[in-house]
Amino acid sequence: MLVLKDFSVDTSRWKLVNNFLVVALSLWGVSRHNYSFKDSSLFESFLIEAFAPIQRGTLSVKEKITYMFDHYVMIVDTSKKNADLKNKVLNLENNIFKLEEVQKENMRLKQLLQFGAEIPREKVLAQVVSWDSSNEFKVLRINKGSKHGLKKMSPVITMTGLVGYVYRLSGNYADILTILDQNNRVDAIISRTRSHGIVEGDSSFKCSLKYVIRTEELSNGDELITAGLGNIYPKGIKIGKVSKIDKEDYGITQTIEITPSVDFHKLEEVVVLIEREGLGSEDQESVDMMSKQIQKETK
Repeated sequence: MLVLKDFSVDTSRWKLVNNFLVVALSLWGVSRHNYSFKDSSLFESFLIEAFAPIQRGTLSVKEKITYMFDHYVMIVDTSKKNADLKNKVLNLENNIFKLEEVQKENMRLKQLLQFGAEIPREKVLAQVVSWDSSNEFKVLRINKGSKHGLKKMSPVITMTGLVGYVYRLSGNYADILTILDQNNRVDAIISRTRSHGIVEGDSSFKCSLKYVIRTEELSNGDELITAGLGNIYPKGIKIGKVSKIDKEDYGITQTIEITPSVDFHKLEEVVVLIEREGLGSEDQESVDMMSKQIQKETK
């Protein structure tokens, strides 16, 4: 048994020594190896020359496919995001525009209310919704009617001057006969000379002042205001200015052209002046209290 044990130990050592020698010889052989350079054969040169353009074309196609994939396919999602952002920007711009228009409208309405503060009538703000400027009639329509307290013959004004009066009503709309209409006549006073006349509509967007005697000395730019006659228009509302005077050689009156103070081409909002009939709310309450007291005393 002892002899076999010693033999197994010697055999293991021999294997270890043998493996070491093999590895050492292998490393020495690799370190001593000389690479030889040789010229390509005719067949190898032919293969290189034949397949090199194909390899170059294949590489070019690969580069183009890679470029297209990186710059087109991969940015499809980016293009969608850009389109969504553009739509959002457009919506924001539209909202800003609407807000600016609302702000301008509020400023105009505020000026209208301030303008009519000294007029002792109830005021109803309205917007112009349509315009009929045919040769025979000059009528505009507003978005307020009898349900809002409007009445026929109620005067209509803006902060720049007189518009006309209500001549036709429905529940939610009213038609305004403007001072441009030939059927509308306004008693007027020339502010500088205090001369009286009648303003009538003309075929164009002008008016004419009639029944002013030839001896009255008028000038271009003289301002006209309402005279307060006829129980329609309050006194002192601007009508327009004298823009042309024609004194003929015959007759006792002169022909005067008036340019309205209101720019009807840009008219958007108006104020309707309403004169309420009957007692006010406080007076009505006093009357009711007095009537109740009388009824108690008579019982």
